[in-house]
Amino acid sequence: MAVKIVEKKLLSDNWYTLNKITFDYQTNTGEWQRQEREAYDRGNGAVILLYNKEKQHVILTRQFRISTYLNGNKDGHLIEACAGLLDKNSPEECIKRETEEETGYQIQDVKKVFEAYMSPGSVTEILYFFVAEYSSNMKVSEGGGHEDEQENIEVLELPFEKALKMIDTGEIKDGKTIMLLQYALINQLV
Repeated sequence: MAVKIVEKKLLSDNWYTLNKITFDYQTNTGEWQRQEREAYDRGNGAVILLYNKEKQHVILTRQFRISTYLNGNKDGHLIEACAGLLDKNSPEECIKRETEEETGYQIQDVKKVFEAYMSPGSVTEILYFFVAEYSSNMKVSEGGGHEDEQENIEVLELPFEKALKMIDTGEIKDGKTIMLLQYALINQLV
């Protein structure tokens, strides 16, 4: 298969970039088709599940997400694994920084478990997924994010079993978080 970009038109660069792409695409029958799609580019990111095997707990965050509010999440708050954009850092550097900023835990050893495109129909972002064990002696602050980044993050330390049940009850609806909790269950991290 082959792809030829015909035109890339910037529609918005207000927060990140939204482009309209016109391209020719060769199907598996050899036929060429002209197609148009919009692609939102917000950069790549990293996400982590912090777990404590001894206590059988995980660390998650809760914060307001306007897109979920607009799509029926009545108060707009979402429970998530700690995550952030790479901002020209390596995925490992990013997730260590974000973990400390958002959760208050300073971790050194992270394990990359996989990477995934989360919404490939319209978003260019790839996410790097990590897990790391935490302990109380790694806590260096209260976390909560950076005020200058308009972050207002609540840190949640939850029993692992409760977090899993929160998927069933709909209290956890974030895809990346569900994926990491399922990874922890399958691999018996907690």
